[in-house]
Amino acid sequence: MGTNYYSVRRGVDYTLLESFWDLRGTEDCIHIGKSSAGWCFSLHVVPELGINGFEDWIRMFIEPDRIIVDEYHEIVPFDRMMGIITQRGSANTRVWDDEFLRKNHAVRGPNGLYRRRLDHDRQFGCVGHGEGTYDYIFGEFS
Repeated sequence: MGTNYYSVRRGVDYTLLESFWDLRGTEDCIHIGKSSAGWCFSLHVVPELGINGFEDWIRMFIEPDRIIVDEYHEIVPFDRMMGIITQRGSANTRVWDDEFLRKNHAVRGPNGLYRRRLDHDRQFGCVGHGEGTYDYIFGEFS
């Protein structure tokens, strides 16, 4: 379980569930990524839209014609979104064994978090680890 976040063009009616899902993957509604408890934020890279890293997302977040929305249709302020991505941690004291890490294509990350294992073959989606508590993920995911 987790929460997905989107960059939505102002004026687009994202409150109707059907239209919200129909808009995914278009420039009107771009998937930012997913926050899952205990994991680094999965920051979506979308090269075809010029989004290849964290700095590209920041530029999009501050565009005056866009807003940030979560999958529950709540508007997310810029500062809160930045915290969700960069100020993550886990108080989970559970120790995951090598089998858990292998099955989940994971490695131990910063602040007690897990992060996706780098995937140079692009089979499982992680193309890079961010400087903080986020990973770069390509392809379709939610």
